[in-house]
Amino acid sequence: MKVLFLNGPNLNLLGQREPEIYGSMKLSDIEDMVREHGERHGVEVVFHQSNHEGELVTQVQQSAGNYDYVILNAAAYTHSSIGLKDAIVGAGVKAIEIHLTNIHARESYRQTSIIAQSCIGSINGFEAGSYILGLEAAILHNNAND
Repeated sequence: MKVLFLNGPNLNLLGQREPEIYGSMKLSDIEDMVREHGERHGVEVVFHQSNHEGELVTQVQQSAGNYDYVILNAAAYTHSSIGLKDAIVGAGVKAIEIHLTNIHARESYRQTSIIAQSCIGSINGFEAGSYILGLEAAILHNNAND
């Protein structure tokens, strides 16, 4: 199984940006943790981060046929990107939405996810563990649908 993790804007600043909200781990630390977990389960994991919406849309489109799942932390684009939602649907990819924080307990403008409708499911609020849970969800979904 092959999984693409896509990370949206400002996630490259993890570890220095509001650690009281987003934690102290850097994105590279999370990637290492997830990659190790994937190896234990025979899953190839690839990571990509971009601050540009169009680049994330292109990555989603290009993932079709190349990855079994896309696990997406769209960050701020979660709440605004119809383009990402449409890319997931249009490319026909199996996507799982993840977030470090519980978006439903945040500011009102962060509580609505536009991309959620196009995803298999959503995991949020478990800090870096949301990435591991996202990978586990993909493994379970894949095994249930083999």
